[in-house]
Amino acid sequence: MAEENKVKDEALQILGLFETLPRLVVFDLDYTLWPFYCECRSKREMPKLYPHVNGIISALKEKGIDMAIASRSPTADIAKTFLGKLEIQSMFVAHEIFSSWTHKTEHFQRIHRRTGVPFNSMLFFDDEDRNIDTVSKMGVTSVLVGNGVTLGAFREGLTNFSQNSGSSSRSKSK
Repeated sequence: MAEENKVKDEALQILGLFETLPRLVVFDLDYTLWPFYCECRSKREMPKLYPHVNGIISALKEKGIDMAIASRSPTADIAKTFLGKLEIQSMFVAHEIFSSWTHKTEHFQRIHRRTGVPFNSMLFFDDEDRNIDTVSKMGVTSVLVGNGVTLGAFREGLTNFSQNSGSSSRSKSK
C-alpha cells in the first residue's frame, strides 16, 4: 500500500507539471495494465496489475480525469472478471472489450460516442505498435508501453499530449 501511495503522489506531481491535460485516458489491458493475455488465464485466478498501475489510475481519478478501456481481447468475460477481482472496474467510464480486426478504431469510436470526448482530447496507452499507429491517425495521442504503464510512460504520454495540444492551438493563432 505504501508503494502504491508513493506512485500515486509521484503521478499527481507529474500531472501538476502540465497545463493541458487529457479529458480521457484510455488503457489497453493485456501487457499494458497487467502482464499477461486474458485468453491464457482462468477466471479462477487472482490477477495482478503492473506495479505502477494502481497509483497512476488513483491519481487520474483524484484529478477528475476520466478513464476508459479499449481491449481487443477474445475473452472479454475473463477481462471483466479480472477488473472486478481487482476492484477497479468502477474507475472506468467505458469498457470496450471485444475481439476485433480494426486495431481499435471501432473501440475508440464507441468510447467517443459514449463519452463525447473528442479524439484529440484523449491519451492512449497500448503495447502493440499497430494499435498505436491506427489510433494515432484518429488524432489520439498514443504511447507504446514496453513493460506496462509505468510512471515513465505516463510522463511521456502527458508530455506528448501537451505538445500535441500546444501545436494545434499555436497553429490556430497564426
